[in-house]
Amino acid sequence: MGEREEISRRLCAGESYRAIASLLGRAASTINREVNRNGGRDVYRAIAAQGRALDRARRPKQCLLARKPALRQAVLTLFKKEWSPEQIVGHLRLHHGEDPQMRITHEPIYRSVCTIRWKVVPRELCKRLRTGRPIRKNKRHMVKGQWRSQITGARPIEERPEAAEDRSESGHLEGDLLIGSNNSQVVTLVDRKSRFLTVVKLASRRTTVVVPALAETYARMDPRLRGTLTWGRGMELAAHKRFTADTGVDVFFAAPRSPWQRGTNENTNKLLRQYLPKGTNLSTFSQDDLDAIATKLNNRPRKCLGFRTPASVALTG
Repeated sequence: MGEREEISRRLCAGESYRAIASLLGRAASTINREVNRNGGRDVYRAIAAQGRALDRARRPKQCLLARKPALRQAVLTLFKKEWSPEQIVGHLRLHHGEDPQMRITHEPIYRSVCTIRWKVVPRELCKRLRTGRPIRKNKRHMVKGQWRSQITGARPIEERPEAAEDRSESGHLEGDLLIGSNNSQVVTLVDRKSRFLTVVKLASRRTTVVVPALAETYARMDPRLRGTLTWGRGMELAAHKRFTADTGVDVFFAAPRSPWQRGTNENTNKLLRQYLPKGTNLSTFSQDDLDAIATKLNNRPRKCLGFRTPASVALTG
């Protein structure tokens, strides 16, 4: 309170922020913020400033969503669409611009979800998070390497066209198997530029099953997405030469135990796990079910696309 009274007196005397800061042993920017947050030089008063400071320091504070009902309603509506906090924030910025009542970052949304006692986000909506849990989990950075047989004639990822590497054009896909329980699996194909996802039902992971299924999928695919295919070292694509002969699509292989070389596919598979959790018997899903899930993900805004959707980016090439 004493410093605020001194600031008030010195302002009335017409002294500069720098002079007041020097007298109090503070930074000039600190004095500037203190005065501006309390009305400016012409209306600054020590008692009023002290009262506001006490209000700001009072605990417990209401969280941001509790203080802004319109913002809370918008967030809950988008949660029901199974959007992530980052996607919600990006959407609000695009559609509400500089409206201070609709401004938020993803971290307060996560806190509102994880702090159940606040009762801001209904518990049933917490399950709409991709993790399906209201408690945050520490990240563990680990790569599980596994042995793979040698694939004859495998072209290394370094030979991939430059347009595939720099994402300058659509049509360069990354693929892999998503594994479920009871020896079930699906193929996931992701365009490197647009992040457009295709999910293919499989009866088996044998190459004699996977390659024909991929070839049939490519035959139905938009020609703009039929450029190259990058795969891991799984033997399910051992017959890659047959696939290339059937489709005209060149196949390139990542290095062994290097999933980060297919990061686009790996990250998309993590998003897909919201709908196909680990331990799920994937054989119970029809192709129509898988198409519906892919459509949901392809129509979600993505941060890496400037909060555009994969579907809209894929259409523009």
